[in-house]
Amino acid sequence: MEQKIVTGAAGASHVIGSPLTNAVTRETAPDLLLNDIDSRIVKVRPMATPIDQISRAGTSRNCKSMIAEYYSVDTVPTSSAVSEAVAGNYSKPSGALKVDNAAIFSVTETLLLPDVPDGDSKHDCVCYVTAVDDDNSTIQVRFIGREDESMQFPAIPAGTKVIRMGRAAAELDVQTTQAQAIPVKHKNYCQIFKAQVELGNLQSAAAKEVGWTLSDQEELAVIDMRQGMEKSFLFGKGFRFDKGAGYGEVFMTEGIWHQTDNDFHYTKGNLTPKMLVNLSRQAFTGCGASSRKVLVAGSGLIEALSSMEAVKVVGATQTVTRWGIDFTEIHTKFGRLYVVLSETFDACGHPDDGMIIDPEYLQKYIHLPFRTLPIDLSKSGQRNTRVTVLTEASCLVLRYPTAHVRIIADEGSAAPETPVTPPDPDEGGDDEGLGGE
Repeated sequence: MEQKIVTGAAGASHVIGSPLTNAVTRETAPDLLLNDIDSRIVKVRPMATPIDQISRAGTSRNCKSMIAEYYSVDTVPTSSAVSEAVAGNYSKPSGALKVDNAAIFSVTETLLLPDVPDGDSKHDCVCYVTAVDDDNSTIQVRFIGREDESMQFPAIPAGTKVIRMGRAAAELDVQTTQAQAIPVKHKNYCQIFKAQVELGNLQSAAAKEVGWTLSDQEELAVIDMRQGMEKSFLFGKGFRFDKGAGYGEVFMTEGIWHQTDNDFHYTKGNLTPKMLVNLSRQAFTGCGASSRKVLVAGSGLIEALSSMEAVKVVGATQTVTRWGIDFTEIHTKFGRLYVVLSETFDACGHPDDGMIIDPEYLQKYIHLPFRTLPIDLSKSGQRNTRVTVLTEASCLVLRYPTAHVRIIADEGSAAPETPVTPPDPDEGGDDEGLGGE
């Protein structure tokens, strides 16, 4: 018998000639059968803010101003290079060396010239500083030979490395050349980060299929706010200007990407285990910092690391959890790298780049701690809504810039010979950036 759907006297539907099935019911009354609705709403919480997470889990300092000023100090360079070639003088053991930076040398210091053979013994040359002429970038040295004879002054080509070693005082020496370090002042601006959630009172009171309250809206607002902060903490440009109309100044923080010029370049798509070892050497030597550092990278660099063949000296051993983040731990002979994907690099156009960070020297300054401000606009007569404003004023600084490394992917085979050094921050003012715009 053919199925017929007949409209009744009061407008209801009647099925004639066939049994009542789910398909017929959905056709005639779509809302009669209830779907199974999951009361849990899936909130997207991507692990996309590792820098912000590490800075919150670590130590932070309160800042009583929107401008965070801090001092950093490093050590005297340990080596220089010969700037002009010197012909050998085989009649005496003393002579003058013209070097790139004579100011780092002091009288009584011993020097090592690893590229100059020590006569017949084939050892590297060692010499003793007898005088320093800063104005002419010249040092007077005495070359040291065997105990029974002094070494004759050898021929030294330009570019020869000169390494500072320990001072050799005489028997009656009490004092030596003074050496003091003066800290250098730097600054960064605390940026006022904000997010606002506004919910109508009638909408809040209305019945819903699933639980969705102001607290849920606030949670998503915090996630979005932290993702924006992550981008500013990494790639922000330090600047301040007057907004006008009586609103006062706007402070923009400078990202940590611009706070170091310690760069490691590799060719995009050609990252090898040997390059990873070279990267580890650059990250863990010459700065005297921690033996465990964090490698935050874009998806392209993570893909290159994941595609790398395992070797004995480099290996991803296990997943470890630090600061509430799951890292892949890579062991090298120089130190350990905690590797994590950062979607911020992808979002900001750096998918093949990354940054090695020493958490011990990542400092967060907080002018206004993270807080929520509830506002009932219905009481003030503006509109029938409730508002929650989320606010934090903070910035990140690298206390020891050379302890951190920027990893930059170059197109093609040519990598820049020297990194581009960002200008040092100068004093603040209206319409002023950290670089002195």
